[in-house]
Amino acid sequence: MLIKKINDVPATQVQMEGAKDVKVRVIFGPADKAPTFAMRIFELAPGGHTPFHAHAFEHEAVILEGDIALVTDSGDKPVQKGDMVLVMPDEKHQFKNRSTNAAARFMCLVPVVYQK
Repeated sequence: MLIKKINDVPATQVQMEGAKDVKVRVIFGPADKAPTFAMRIFELAPGGHTPFHAHAFEHEAVILEGDIALVTDSGDKPVQKGDMVLVMPDEKHQFKNRSTNAAARFMCLVPVVYQK
């Protein structure tokens, strides 16, 4: 069993094309020998966003803080602290911080085989 504190895990800049001012903390993943899921916390600076992208696997997200727009092919959907999101395989999506002065954070789970 492993127990960690979020702030003890270093945040690294997301380098994916289309990402802007996003950092990620891999809380549990391959380095921890997690067999099935990787747990990650994304931090969006004011105005920051993940890429608008899709992938072959589902992932689940929990909004931890901030004013976030979940961008989809059918438009933007506002989400906030306590909201939960299920992104289905091949569904295009983006998490965008709508605030110009406060950070936003969300946690998501993905299959560990897709976590780099």
